[in-house]
Amino acid sequence: MKPARTLTFKCAKCTKPVTVYLQKVSACSHIQPYQGICGCGEVKRHATGNADAVASYLASSDGNWNHHH
Repeated sequence: MKPARTLTFKCAKCTKPVTVYLQKVSACSHIQPYQGICGCGEVKRHATGNADAVASYLASSDGNWNHHH
């Protein structure tokens, strides 16, 4: 099953819906990272897949995360 290209979440700051887009940063099947920016400027990140890889992605604050084996 292919991951969805976009997902929608509620912004943590302004509670408006924010759409996150599937990122192309990972060719690895362990994780599907998503990122988007709300109209209020808040960056929203999400990921699905391997729990450890997801946790390390969400913990990286600069968006330059790469999954290493």
